[in-house]
Amino acid sequence: MTKLTLNQQSPAFLRDVADVHDMHRTLMSAYPELPPTATYRSAHGVLWRLDTVAPAGIVQYVQSHTAPDWARLPDGLLLKSAEVRSLQPVLDAIKAGRRFTFRLVANPTRCIRVENGAEKHQRVPLRQHAEQIAWLIGKGDQHGFVIPASRQGPPDVTASTIPRLIGKKRQPHPITIAPVRYDGHLIVTDPTAFTTALTTGIGRAKSYGCGLLSLAPTQTR
Repeated sequence: MTKLTLNQQSPAFLRDVADVHDMHRTLMSAYPELPPTATYRSAHGVLWRLDTVAPAGIVQYVQSHTAPDWARLPDGLLLKSAEVRSLQPVLDAIKAGRRFTFRLVANPTRCIRVENGAEKHQRVPLRQHAEQIAWLIGKGDQHGFVIPASRQGPPDVTASTIPRLIGKKRQPHPITIAPVRYDGHLIVTDPTAFTTALTTGIGRAKSYGCGLLSLAPTQTR
């Protein structure tokens, strides 16, 4: 796991923040080349997310199972050296019944039938808060965790809409992703499925800043 503190005034950041395809390309430049038949991002296990931190800074968290060479990033993109730590202690802590505080930026969508057009189905973002929470609960069933109830009764998680991610270079149709940030608590029910979700990501748009699940120990009183 790497924490990159980004220089928001650098030409590379200004280019990348305007087009998520460029951001993905810049990030992957730190990883070794692979044969053309390889799926580049998934082969290296790369997941990433942008977070805003006080005071008014932007950091990029990057997880992978291949060691990157951050010196290959564009000059001036980072405000300080990359901060790297092993994910192994987190993996070792995953056990059935273990409770974690988590953050996840995901791309919750549903498939609808298209009446007109060449495609019969289309994926659309979930806009309603209840739908976004239900999507995450469904992913928990798939990936070996549950969201416990809060003291007030509802699921112990908040869903916050964050700025859209735009990819202008995909032709003929640019991509627009409406990410949602989830913050809350979860309980592991299936360690094997949960470990897979942690290392491979949750949901769609993993190349574009979605799917990275971050964990921290739950504070107890």
